[in-house]
Amino acid sequence: MQLRDPEIIPTERVLNDVLGNSVYSVLASFLGRITSPEYGLNIEWRYYNDGKAWLGKITQKKKTILWLSIWEGFFKTSFYFTEKHLKSFAELDISKTKKEEFAAMKLIGKLFPLTIDISCKEQLTDLLTVIGFKKSLQ
Repeated sequence: MQLRDPEIIPTERVLNDVLGNSVYSVLASFLGRITSPEYGLNIEWRYYNDGKAWLGKITQKKKTILWLSIWEGFFKTSFYFTEKHLKSFAELDISKTKKEEFAAMKLIGKLFPLTIDISCKEQLTDLLTVIGFKKSLQ
């Protein structure tokens, strides 16, 4: 995981330096899309002492939709779902591989985690589908 220094705020320049131009352009496109009126999400970067890294918390009003972390050569998105959402998740129009990965995940407390690693624009389709699903949940 990157962004370990609490003194270095993850600005556009820092993110570009860490990810490189090609992955940063995917991240910038993704963030631009989800913060547009179409999705209406907000991102807040905070340094978390427990994980000793900067994370992006992406929210819709007060509801956390996903967490964003920066790695070498990709960025990682993390979602958490409850058991009552498993059946609906299985019906999403996303890759079979991602559904199988999700089904195999171990519970964290009472939540089912889903992580999606992104390094190219083609991977954004499944990610945006999952975001739309998470936004729709009560």
